[in-house]
Amino acid sequence: MFGMRRRDFVALLGGAAVAWPLATRAQQVSVPVVGFVRSTSAADSTHLVTAFRQGLKEAGFVEGQNVAVEYRWADNQFDRLPALVADLLHRPVVVIVGNFNSALAAKAATTTVPIVFTTGGDPISDGLVSSNRPGGNVTGINFLGGVLGAKRLDLLRQIAPKAITIGVLVNPNRADTEAERRDVQAAAQAIGQQLIILDVRSDRDLEMGFSTFVQRGVGALLVGGGAFMNSNRELLVTLAARHALPAIYSNHEPVLAGGLMSYGSSIPDAVRQAGIYTGRILKGENPGELPVMRSTKFDFVINLKAAKALGLEFNPQMLSLADELVE
Repeated sequence: MFGMRRRDFVALLGGAAVAWPLATRAQQVSVPVVGFVRSTSAADSTHLVTAFRQGLKEAGFVEGQNVAVEYRWADNQFDRLPALVADLLHRPVVVIVGNFNSALAAKAATTTVPIVFTTGGDPISDGLVSSNRPGGNVTGINFLGGVLGAKRLDLLRQIAPKAITIGVLVNPNRADTEAERRDVQAAAQAIGQQLIILDVRSDRDLEMGFSTFVQRGVGALLVGGGAFMNSNRELLVTLAARHALPAIYSNHEPVLAGGLMSYGSSIPDAVRQAGIYTGRILKGENPGELPVMRSTKFDFVINLKAAKALGLEFNPQMLSLADELVE
């Protein structure tokens, strides 16, 4: 299960690189301008901007020197994305980089400006590309998102073995929520674990969800992935602590905010890879000939202070598997 722990590797899914005609647009500005747009907020994405800049640097581009970046944030209001993309295209930008919803909006707006996406879902079934050798103007980085529910469930059961019923929170507006739901349901059914899965779309839903869990005797909590959950991490951590529920999250930010533990793909690493792809396109490679890249760096993070507050103790084996211990 943890065979990939601390191993960062990327599987290229085939394809070669050929020239992509960016020269005409690039000549219109002193340095090429990249559009970086996300459906989340700027405050929640500082670490991702840092990762993107690192990827650009690895490809030979430094923001403010030989490339400019225009940032746009939808603040979790997806209906704002078409206007944000239109504004970037009007600048104009020579490449657009975004998460799933942002890239989908960009794809609907242009068939000529290269688009680099990051997504935890299936980029083919979700409509971003037609194959892993994409063609056209869209390529990107695919990290494992929804299909890690079974692994999170196993970790949660190890730290809370007496939990007869485990609560699961998912956001239905997320691209890979159904894959996540199926994955954790199948894993629970295989071992006879009772689950209560609730859809949440707002702060009110979260508070009502925890009330439901308490009323129905939930003994531990699995929090699904996505921007909504991460944006509400402080509320989630507060509610989990208030109701003394051991919880596992899909990324490390809630753990840094006081949550118990997390296991998931490293989204910063995926965004760093998107930065590298952006640099390659800026150098003239054709996005349609850059294969969709699979990023498979995983992080397991434990908050020892949170464990102590819950009266829990991780065994030495689990501690040795952790990529980071928060004290």
